Amino acid sequence: MPSRKSLRNEACPVARSVDLIGDRWSLLIVRDAFDGMRRFGDFQRSLGMARNILADRLRKLVDAGLLETQDASDGTAYQEYVLTSAGESLFPVVVALRQWGEQHLFERGERHSVLVDKRTGKPIPFMVPTARDGSTLLPATTEVRKVV
Repeated sequence: MPSRKSLRNEACPVARSVDLIGDRWSLLIVRDAFDGMRRFGDFQRSLGMARNILADRLRKLVDAGLLETQDASDGTAYQEYVLTSAGESLFPVVVALRQWGEQHLFERGERHSVLVDKRTGKPIPFMVPTARDGSTLLPATTEVRKVV
């Protein structure tokens, strides 16, 4: 199978981001890390993926600075994977994907997990991009300025 072209040198931030975390496994690992998973075996049980693929994705996420390894918090010989500040800053991305999925991939009344605010126990509000004045931004009201 031919290897895919790397996008890490593209001028587009979306292309570079997709190059790093655009495969389903990487985003699901990050999602599980937000849910408190830290150990290899826990990620594997949750995702049901092959050990070699999981090891590869974890290594890439560590190399990219999204996860870091540390000694197990319980004093055992295990190693844990912990989100870095760069990894934690993916939270709005994961929330946006979740909310898009809730809107477009479930039938009305179909059961699904819900992201709630721990303080109130209520679902978090729908995220929307906003302008500096608080108005909602839409694709038609924004533009990408290409680098020349």
